[in-house]
Amino acid sequence: MNMDISVEVASDNHLPLADLICETIKEGVLARGTGIAGRTPDDIREKIRSGQAVVALHRNGDWAGFAYWAVWEDGRYVSHSGLIVNPAYRQQGVADLLKHKLLELTRAAYPQARLFSITTSQAVMSLNTKLGYHAVAFSELPKDPRFWKQCAGCQHHDILNRTAGKYCLCTGMLLEPENVA
Repeated sequence: MNMDISVEVASDNHLPLADLICETIKEGVLARGTGIAGRTPDDIREKIRSGQAVVALHRNGDWAGFAYWAVWEDGRYVSHSGLIVNPAYRQQGVADLLKHKLLELTRAAYPQARLFSITTSQAVMSLNTKLGYHAVAFSELPKDPRFWKQCAGCQHHDILNRTAGKYCLCTGMLLEPENVA
């Protein structure tokens, strides 16, 4: 772990990072060819304002990473989403720090929730597996159409549409309350 990195709940002080976070997500999608739903700076600012985001910061003040969560179906599910690491800080354990902070915060607030994420990133799948998540069919994830509407900005959304929401290139990953690592 990089001891020069701290992770905290994002605050209004971090609102100016929204554009940079979105640009970094976009660049990451293009560089890796992965599917990820686009986020707007307004989406990121909303997560920050609602207290549902974490930011990783280097002791020099640089932002090192970002992630957020959302609550679905009256707290039965909590998604962990938008995980992005500043390219200058990749391969330094930042994603691990962010995921652990998300787990800590969401488990404290929603101890009985099923935590989940969907991803095409092998790095995220490996990290999730290490934390106790397991791959599941989309039928095991929330049915809330607001969640699935977020996928509309992904380059692979047509697959999700063609299969009536049953399949896509993403892998659904779930962490049950009793399986917390």
